[in-house]
This record gives sequence, structure tokens and C-alpha cells, in this order.
Amino acid sequence: MELTRREFLTLSAFVGGTALFLKATDILAALDSEGGNLYPLAEPDKMIYTVCQQCNTQCGIKVKLLDGVAAKIDGNPYSPWNLYPHIPYKTPVSQVARVEGYICPKGQTGIQTAYDPYRIRTVLKRKPGTRRGENQWMTIPFEQAIREIVEGGDLFGEGPVPGLKDLWAIRDPKVMKEMGDFVKKIWAEKDPEKKRGLVEEFKTRFADYLDAMIDPDHPDLGPRNNQIVLMWGRLKGGRSDLLHRFFGSGLGTVNRHGHTTVCQGSLYFGCKAMSEQFVDGKFSGGAKFYWQADLGNSEFVIFVGANPFEGNYGPPLRVPKITEGLTNGRFKYAVIDPRFGKTSSRAWKWIPIKPGTEGAVAMAMIRWILENGRYDEKFLRNANPAAAKAAGEPTWTNAVWLVKIGEDGTPGAFLRASEIGLTQKQEAEKEGKKVAVYVTPEGKEYVYDLLVTMVDGKPVAFDPNDSETVVVGDLFVDVNLRASDGKTIPVKSGMQILKESAEKMTLEEYAAEAGVRPEDIVDLAREFTSHGKRAAVDIHRGVSQHTNGFYNVVAWFTLPLLIGNYDWAGGMIKATTYDYLGSKAKKPFELGAMNPGVLSPFGISIIRHEVKWQDTTLYDKNYPTKRNWYPLSSDIYQEIIPSIGDAYPYPVKILFIYMGTPVYSLPAGNTNIEILKDPKKIPLIVASDIVVGETSMYADYIFPDLSYLERWEFAGSHPSVAWKVQPVRQPAIPPLTETVRVYGQEMPLSLEAMLLGLAEALGLPNFGPSGLGEGVPLTHPDHLYLRMVANLAFGEKEDGSDAVPDADDEEVRIFLEARKYLPRSVFDPERWKAIVGEDMWRKVVYVLNRGGRFQDFAKAYEGAQVKNKYGKLINLYQEKTATTKSAMTGKPLFGCAAYVPGPTDVLGNRLEDEKAGYDLRLITYREIFQTKSRTISNYWLLGVYPENFVLLNAQDAARLGLRDGDLVKVISPDNPEGVWDLGNGQKKPMVGKVKVIQGLRPGVVAFSLGHGHWAYGSTDIVVDGKVLKGDPRRATGVHANAAMRVDPYLKNTCLVDPVGGSAVFYDTWVRLERA
Repeated sequence: MELTRREFLTLSAFVGGTALFLKATDILAALDSEGGNLYPLAEPDKMIYTVCQQCNTQCGIKVKLLDGVAAKIDGNPYSPWNLYPHIPYKTPVSQVARVEGYICPKGQTGIQTAYDPYRIRTVLKRKPGTRRGENQWMTIPFEQAIREIVEGGDLFGEGPVPGLKDLWAIRDPKVMKEMGDFVKKIWAEKDPEKKRGLVEEFKTRFADYLDAMIDPDHPDLGPRNNQIVLMWGRLKGGRSDLLHRFFGSGLGTVNRHGHTTVCQGSLYFGCKAMSEQFVDGKFSGGAKFYWQADLGNSEFVIFVGANPFEGNYGPPLRVPKITEGLTNGRFKYAVIDPRFGKTSSRAWKWIPIKPGTEGAVAMAMIRWILENGRYDEKFLRNANPAAAKAAGEPTWTNAVWLVKIGEDGTPGAFLRASEIGLTQKQEAEKEGKKVAVYVTPEGKEYVYDLLVTMVDGKPVAFDPNDSETVVVGDLFVDVNLRASDGKTIPVKSGMQILKESAEKMTLEEYAAEAGVRPEDIVDLAREFTSHGKRAAVDIHRGVSQHTNGFYNVVAWFTLPLLIGNYDWAGGMIKATTYDYLGSKAKKPFELGAMNPGVLSPFGISIIRHEVKWQDTTLYDKNYPTKRNWYPLSSDIYQEIIPSIGDAYPYPVKILFIYMGTPVYSLPAGNTNIEILKDPKKIPLIVASDIVVGETSMYADYIFPDLSYLERWEFAGSHPSVAWKVQPVRQPAIPPLTETVRVYGQEMPLSLEAMLLGLAEALGLPNFGPSGLGEGVPLTHPDHLYLRMVANLAFGEKEDGSDAVPDADDEEVRIFLEARKYLPRSVFDPERWKAIVGEDMWRKVVYVLNRGGRFQDFAKAYEGAQVKNKYGKLINLYQEKTATTKSAMTGKPLFGCAAYVPGPTDVLGNRLEDEKAGYDLRLITYREIFQTKSRTISNYWLLGVYPENFVLLNAQDAARLGLRDGDLVKVISPDNPEGVWDLGNGQKKPMVGKVKVIQGLRPGVVAFSLGHGHWAYGSTDIVVDGKVLKGDPRRATGVHANAAMRVDPYLKNTCLVDPVGGSAVFYDTWVRLERA
């Protein structure tokens, strides 16, 4: 049967049928119609300060409430995201109620995300006898869903499905830790025969546990625990800690993977490679992060593949700084992008390059800068922290460190001092053990070998971590040194290697490759080197999401190294956050230590990250491997489901998906459908989602989740925020999901309830009445999240001197009054106070009243440098990269900035689909009115921008005979039909309306993200035998990701950057056909 609108509002499985939803619609309608000067939302006790998640900018917001309903959303003026300069943190909340921060259209319409009638509120189970993706559901009790997932069984009439209890194979923390340590020993052994011997020793030592292993002959695959996989989309602190606690410390699976590579993976992992530190003789500890420009102080910035006026953490965080700089004459900028967007409209120079040639422009600039001597030689010659300190520099680089050159001319590892007799390797006894030490001619011992630089033409051994002995090296070195055994060792400095890499093409050749004028590149390079430290580069997806993304990123971040502007005002800065885990002050709650029975997951992950194939027991010397390995990156989103489909390196039994929609968001995400719909490939799929989405429609169970206005998280920061911050997302409205009982306590049905319910059924030791330690319960989300807020309020000094003030009586009154409509399952003042303690209660109130903790505006800078410094080595040359061999080709990776022509497949073969008649290069972009997938339910946005378009340059439109409004289908070599095949008998054509513009490079076609849905309330589904009609407004426009190129070797995955891991969006050639 079909439902009328009135009947829909009584369907209890969805939010549209709840009294809260009806109350919200009545209040919003009444508020909208009120006249006069009445404005009931300006009182401080009618607001809760929290954090937006309409996009990943995570702006601070104040949610204005009327009878417990979110009636309006404005910006939080305490937050650096939303006011420039932001107001002092000590300002009483009673004075801030009428001060509004900036907010974008998406932020204002978040109300409609929360009150979306298509949100689910009870657990949905795939109807037995129907196939995944057919959208036939039945509602079941929460307790039943928990029991079935834990116990397994014949749940769908398709045969037995393993439960979580079956895969929680190794439960003993000591045994798992010993196994993991032994596997590291196996990986460290390079001799094949000895490695096989260690495998046999493992099998003997752990004979009692071999049935718990995936494959005892390959113990580095790990235990069967690893056959549980968690993948997530948008995830922030608090929830991330809870998920890792459950799946990692609790269930012991190594397979916990995020979505990084679908956003800007190679941007993160290029910077990770540049941030690896020299520790105990090797490089490790690189951070997954990236730098951005300090726009509030920059004089010149080059935006590459970034559009802060519409996305890229832009409005409202970054646009005010740009606008202020433009209006007062402090600032100008250039844009490198095939599309002329809103950011380009205010640019000094717009350079519409060919997609994928971003690295060519960077390398051309590097060549010109080096040839013309416009680099900071004093900065670059600093070899260690002592030299940097003496020069007044907060960072240093390895430009002068000597690198060994192989017989084929390939740069490899850094030269060690013992190799040329500057140190001697000896054996010494330390703490009762014999260890290797390296001794200088002066008799000084080191536990690791020293490195070498040339000083005035002579090799000098030095400690790269020495903060006392200044070492300043020669910049350009290309010499042969004599080894201890008399042989010759060719060496070059890192700077020499960069110079030679840049000289592989002339400036004119680079310009031709990018399709731009050489004089434009010269203008960029000259301007970039004309502002001292106050010039910067600002790059995003347009640089990283190519098959050459890693090297594009490294080239662009090498440019700021040449002028030494990292940690300088107006230069390159990083994010800094307050600690909410209590790890620095060790009080009031050191949550990392409050984890009883913690397991230590080990083994090769399903995405084969952070381990070299050549070190594993799977290595057989036969290149290429079945799928690529990613020793330099992680969270390779596009690899998770295809690798599961190939059962490589092992089969997976249960997949959990949290707040992710890889089918919709990934390039060629349609390739995931065939795998997701097949229970033989994935026996059980469990999703946590607020709606039935494009990916969760293929799940076996969907647990309803809370929207960002109903839940907790710690949102972190972004690289362009110079201040130390920690925004706190907290419940602002009553939850719209049903209430369930776990561990005897009521709570809203949510991700947290699902995890706690599963933990209770399994008996996980790090949950329950003593989940945080003996007698300290973790039976409610508040037990964890409120302690995190208390840590944030206490600060990072053990003596408490970094704590926030206590809230006064008026602030406490405002706090309690604002939350009076929240149910006791969410907000119980006595429970909250008991958790954090009387001494921390008013400090917790102080932090939550402001939506987090934010450093005051004036404290972000120390003279001409930023206060919150990176302050470490930045690798111009990457030893760890250069000593890594590709699992596809067997060749070593290049360890320095370079231009790598593309696009290529995972084997490195060039793809030339344009020669087969596919004449347009497909790119995506962001409109301010949509994110990738989560805002299509916001009808206020659809009222402004109801559909997207297929953008074409006027020259291409004339050539193809197309005009504005013509309907065209996007087809590609992998998708000649031009459709999304949903695997359920339905197909959605990739058809959109043409919009002809001048501001797009000829030969490029573009569409904006966020439209063209086939789920998320856009189409009909069946629940308990009743048809819930979809809203066709949510299906408008085109989503052409299914046209994006599939890797011809991998066959079930999009093109990838084999080094940095990015999913490739911008390297597909397509053709348009009239629809």
C-alpha cells in the first residue's frame, strides 16, 4: 500500500511521525509568521552553544530555542571561526546573547537536517527474503538487533552469518600483545629463510591460539578479530575515541578506517611524509595533518585547487580575513584552477591550468626561484635545531643533509657517519644488555649513527636533533666520498636533488604541460618571493585528488620551505587543539589509562596501510601484487569495500559503516554496489545513519543516529586557525530517536547506544560498571564525554593553573534554564555533576556555555611568529619515502618534490582516453549551498539552488551544438551507458542541464557536488509493508561520479594515487551525449 502525507506523519519508524517533529513544525511556522518587533530568541537562557556539521568546517554556532525547538541558528562569537577578531573568552554569556557571529547558508539550514521527516528513529532490518538494496525493511526492537548481531545465525534465510562473539577470537590482552610483538619481529627480519623460521616459531609458541588466527601460516594477517571492519565518514573527537575503544581496545580489530582519501588524502599524507622526524636512527612520527596560509597576516597567497569563498573551510572562517586584506590593501592573491569561481573573481591573477598539472606549475616556480637566487639561503642551510635557534628560525629542514646516490642515479637513504669513518660502530652494555653504539673520534657515544653534511667543502658528522651544537651546511653538493673500505660513495645534498628534479623540464616545457603562459609562472614566482615570510600557498582537493597527488602536494609545500615561512605570521601555520583526554595534565581524568582489559590489535589491515609488502610473509617477489599497498598512508577509503570484495589479503565477515556513504561520495562509487549487495562477499553489514542513504540502503541493519544538534563531539581545529581551540558539540535539542535502555539506563537510540548495547551483550571489560576502572562505570555516554569536557576545562598543567574560571551563579542559571527541555536521558544535572565532581562542575558549565575552549585573539602570535608553532624538522628530502618500494612496480619511490605526468593506472601506465574520443576532462566543484551528500534535505537551500548543472565553456558548447538548458548524459570509457546501476533492477541516468559559461578552461566539464540523489528520502522505500513515498525534489540534478575512471588493473576501484592514497576525482575523460 502507499501512504498519504497524513499517513506518513503517523509512521513511527520515522521522525516525521513523532510529536516532537509536529511540535517543531508548528513552532517554526508560528515564528515565521510573527510580525512587529517581537523577537523571542535573544535571551541568553534560550541558547545553547555548539558546533555545526553541515560541512567539515565545524563552525561554532548558537542554537536559539523556543520551547525546546531549534528555531534559529547563528554563529558563535567566542569562536575564531565565526568572528574576526573573536570576543574574549571571559566575556559573560549574558552579554554575548545579542552578539552574532558569521554563518553561511548551510549553517542556518541545519535545523532542517535535524527535523528531517525522513530521519529514522527505530532500528531497521532488511526484510528476510529480500535482497540488499531493494529497500524492503522491517522495524525491530533495539534489543533484538543487538542480540542478532552478537549471536549471528541464519538471520535472513540465506544461511548462517557469524556474530561478533564468534570473531572476538583472541580476548586475552597479554596474548594479543605478545603475538603483535612477535609479528613485528617477523617483519623486521629481512632474510627469507630466517623469516620462515620465525613463522614456525610463532606457531609453536602460540599453538593454543592458532584456531583464532586468520591463517597460521601467515600470522601477520592477525587474528580473526581483524575480520570485523569499521569504516566511517565524518568523525570527530569523543565519538572517535568511543569507536576505537569498542572496536580496537575492546574487540581487537586492526580494521578501523576513515574517509581521508575521498576528501584530500594525499594532502594529509604528503605532509605526513614531510613531517617525519629522525628518532633513534630512523624516520617516524609523521603527523596526519597539513598546513594552510595564515590569511589574517599574509600579503600574498596562491590558492591552488581551493575555493575558500564556497568551500575548503572558507566561509565564514576564511572569507572575512581575505575581504579585510583586500579592502585595506594588505593582501592580494592568485588562483590556479580550471574553473573561475567566486574566489577567482577577486584574484590578482587567475590561471586556468589543465587538471592534473598542478605539480608542473610548482616545479617550474621552484626552478625559477633557484635559478634566480630568490630563496632563503640562511634558513635552508640550518642542519639542526641548534642552527635554527641561532638563526631565530622556529623550523629547519634537511636541505643540506647528504643523500647516497645509487648506481642508477636514484637517490636513496641519507649517508651515515660510520660509512665514511666519522663514527665507529661498537658494542656497549647498557642496563644489562649489549647494544650497538656509535662513537665519534672525540669519544662521544650515540645510540644511533650520525648523519653527514658538508661544511665548507668538508664532510662533518652531526646529530640532527642536537639543540646545542650549531651546524650550518653547504647547500648544493654533488661529490664522491671515500667509504671506510676504500670504495667511492656518490652523495648529493637534498637541495641538489631538488634542483635536479626541477631541471628535468624547462620552464617553457612546464608551462606547455600545464597549458599556461611561461610569463604567468614567472609572475607567480616573482610575487611569491617578494614578501619575505608573508607569502604562502593554500592548496586543497584540486591538487591532491589526482594519480600524481602526492608529488603535487610535496612540490607545493616545498615552495614555502624555499622562503622559510613555516610558523611565521602570514606564512604557513598548523592547527593546535586543547587536550580533552587528560594526557598532558594527567588529571582530572587520564582517560587513556582508564581502559581495563585493553587489547592491542595487530596484523595487516584490509587496506594494507603503514606496512611494506616486502616485509610481510605474503611477499613472493612477484610484481605487481593483487592490489596496491600503502606504507605511507592510511584511511584509504576507496580501498575498503573493493579489498573486501577481493578478499585481499583475507575475507571479512562483518562490516560496520558509520556516517559514511562511499557509494555516493567516491569516484566510481558505483563499483562498491556489486560487493555490498553480495552476502557471500560481506556476510553482515551494519550501518549507523540518520536516514536510509545511498550506502546504508545496502545494509542488513540500520541503527538510527542523532543529528549534530543532538549529540556530543570534540570538533578539533583547522590549519588556518592560528589559535589554540577545542570546540565542543553538545546536545542542544531533545533527541528525535526512540529511547532505549542499556546497562539499566535510558538513553536515545544512537551510535553510542548501539556500541554500549553490543558491549553489554558481549561483556567487553572496558565498558560496563567498571568500564573506566574498578568501580568507575562506562554505562552511559555521559560517563565518557563529560569527563572529556572536565579535562578541557582543567587545562594542560598539572597544578591546575591552566583551568578556566568557575561559572558564577548567573551563568549556572542560564545553563540550566537553556537545557530544561532536554530529557533526563540526555541532561540530568545531578548525574552530570556526580560524573565530573563538585570541584569541576562550574568549570564544565563555563566551557559548555561558550561552546568549547578558545584562546584569546591576542595570544596567537609572538612578534612576527605564531605562538602555536610546529617547531620541528620539515623534510625537503624524505628518506622514508625514498627507501620504500612500490608493491606494483618494485621500484623505489622518489623522495623529493617532482612532477609526475598523469593520469596513470596503479601500475604507472599512462591513460589516454582522450584519443578514443572522450574529449572533456571531468571535474567537480562546491557550491556554497550544498555539501557532498548531507544537505539535500534542507529545503531552504533547495529553494535557492534547486538543481546543479553541467558546466561547459562557450567554445565547447558551440563545438558540440549545445545551449543553456539542454539535457546531456555524461558517459565515459567505464560507463558508456551513462547510468548509476543500483543493483536492484533500477538505473539512474547521469543526466543534467547544460550551463554555458566563459569561466571554465576549454576542454573541461564540471558539476557541483550534492545533487542527483537516489536515496536520502528521494525515492520510495517499504517499511513494515507500507510504501514511504520519496520526495523528488531530493533527486534533482546530476551526480556524475559513476562516470569517473575505474583503474584498469584493479577493475573494481577508481583511479588512485598509489603513494598518497587519494581517490582520484579529476583525471577522467568523458563525452556528453544529448539526453
